[in-house]
Amino acid sequence: MSTFARIHWVRVLIGGFLAEVAVFAVVIPVFLLFGRHAVPYAALSASLVTCFLFALWVGRRIDSRLVLHGTLVGVVATLLYVGLTLGRPEPPAYLVAHVLKIVGGAAGGFCAERRRKTMRTATADAR
Repeated sequence: MSTFARIHWVRVLIGGFLAEVAVFAVVIPVFLLFGRHAVPYAALSASLVTCFLFALWVGRRIDSRLVLHGTLVGVVATLLYVGLTLGRPEPPAYLVAHVLKIVGGAAGGFCAERRRKTMRTATADAR
């Protein structure tokens, strides 16, 4: 089976979509409460955290290549936002937020992989 086929695309697409929806769920109330000057700060942290959490979620049912899957969650979230804005130029903070989405997804995949290895080691030690 090819490398391309082993990627769980449905989970990656759902995870990326939900991560981007979660970013909006954080940023919109921040905008309403604190104004537009607070949005870049909220967008940066929300981009990192939501992609991290949804990469963890995607990694729960996948057996291998969790960092790749997590990174793809961040890439999908980024592409969704770029698609929503029709590729218009963005402020520098938003470009950093896109990088943080990918980093957050990769970090979530890394943590999911580490957790899985720890659980396997603990299970093997218990036997």
